[in-house]
Amino acid sequence: MAGHGALRRPPAASSASPQSFTSRVLLLLTVLPLALASFAFFLQWRGGVDDLTSRWPAADAQRFPVIDSYNNSRLGSSASDCADILGRSSSPSFPYYRGWNFNLGKDLKPKICITTSTSAGLEQIIPWLFYHKVLGVSHFFLFVEGRAAKPHLSAVLEAIPGVQLMYRTRELEEKQAKSRIWNETWLAAFFYKPCNYELFVKQSLNMEMAILMAQNADMDWIIHLDTDELLHPAGAQEYSLTSLLSDVPASVDMVVFPNYESTVERDDIKDPFSEVSMFKKNYDHLPKETYFGLYKEASHGNPNYFLTYGNGKSAARIQNHLRPNGAHRWHNYMKPPHEIKFEEAAVLHYTYTKFSDLTSRRDRCGCKPTKEDVKRCFMLDFDRAAFIIASTATEEEMLRWYNEHVVWSDKQVNLMLLRKGILTRIYAPMAIIQSLRESGVFSSAIASAQASSKQKSTSPIENLQNRSSVIPDPIDSISKRGRIGGRKIKSQATARKIMEVVGGVESAMPPMSPPGLDDFSTEM
Repeated sequence: MAGHGALRRPPAASSASPQSFTSRVLLLLTVLPLALASFAFFLQWRGGVDDLTSRWPAADAQRFPVIDSYNNSRLGSSASDCADILGRSSSPSFPYYRGWNFNLGKDLKPKICITTSTSAGLEQIIPWLFYHKVLGVSHFFLFVEGRAAKPHLSAVLEAIPGVQLMYRTRELEEKQAKSRIWNETWLAAFFYKPCNYELFVKQSLNMEMAILMAQNADMDWIIHLDTDELLHPAGAQEYSLTSLLSDVPASVDMVVFPNYESTVERDDIKDPFSEVSMFKKNYDHLPKETYFGLYKEASHGNPNYFLTYGNGKSAARIQNHLRPNGAHRWHNYMKPPHEIKFEEAAVLHYTYTKFSDLTSRRDRCGCKPTKEDVKRCFMLDFDRAAFIIASTATEEEMLRWYNEHVVWSDKQVNLMLLRKGILTRIYAPMAIIQSLRESGVFSSAIASAQASSKQKSTSPIENLQNRSSVIPDPIDSISKRGRIGGRKIKSQATARKIMEVVGGVESAMPPMSPPGLDDFSTEM
């Protein structure tokens, strides 16, 4: 029995075999990852691993107009520091912004300029200006008054490359009073009225002068834009205005940007360009059934679909005989211009985005707060209603009215209109402006102006007086360029006859509300 039991006892070596195998497997699993990691490190050190960040397009591969420096000599080292910081960025949203180097030289085509009439402060003008520099605008003709014309503010604007200021001086007004369009009937209906009508006339006169300035600067396109509006070049190969306009056929004289209107979601907005991302689409970018089918929900209890205008803004190709047709359109003395509308690009209108906009509009106008008198001051229904509320209600009542008529706080309604396409989210301007601010571009512009003003021997007031002598003359400049059959146009009377010959419009195009339900009934 003992021998039989000995035969069944397993050998000592066989009991240790499974433990030895397990140890070897564990050692292999430990060593193998370390070896692979070491090998990968070796390849990366030798340049054998494709760095994913290197796949972003280089700055030269997708050239984007940015700030080169303010020429570094003006901004000192801060400009290059800002460029370096943004140059290292690899944001997936805007991979081609490899540095804010606003190099808007002669090689930028087409050459685009923007003209505006403004009394805003730097907190609005500076972001507006540099945002459009990013899009490819090379020149800005700013007709300033009020806050914008203050010496310490205008000095900052004048220090920015590509910016030219025109002040509302007596000399400017005298020259404009002798200008061509002053004596033409198409603008006469808007004369001698206060507030919005007065602004409309100023804008038109300034636009006429800006055309001459654009011609002298060899611009290809001119756009009139307010400082509460941002262009949105959707549909372009890049998020670029130069790319968008370069694709416009040569036969087209003018292009219309349908406007989208801001829809604020709070009543405490301080910086609209950085805080507002929801917009209401224009009728031109919506199916008719969607627009009219949800008109009541989209109008938000207001008289119209939009709070203010709905007929967009346009860009005009610089050419002979070009003239403004009010603040929203351009025209031509010698031919009916060929005009098209963009199917995706738009102008984003940030209107009534701040509660303080109610009182600021009230303070600019001296009309009586009655339904009859406000018609003398304002062209659109909502502006009239807002003026009356701001003039007669307490601040608490104004805030309640503002929340009821302007603020979109009902998330369910917002979501429904977003799904239907009436509302849309647009983040590009917010992202660009925030990046510019964080990179120090805005603060550098102010610092540059302060540094350069100390080096000048004359004061801003003296500089203003010196500059007044270079105001372009709308009469002389137009008569030198305008020709009919080889004969120069020398008088306003001749200009009026030309308008009759080519069938000019009877009146300038004012800001207009978008189509209403009555228009839908008429179509039916």
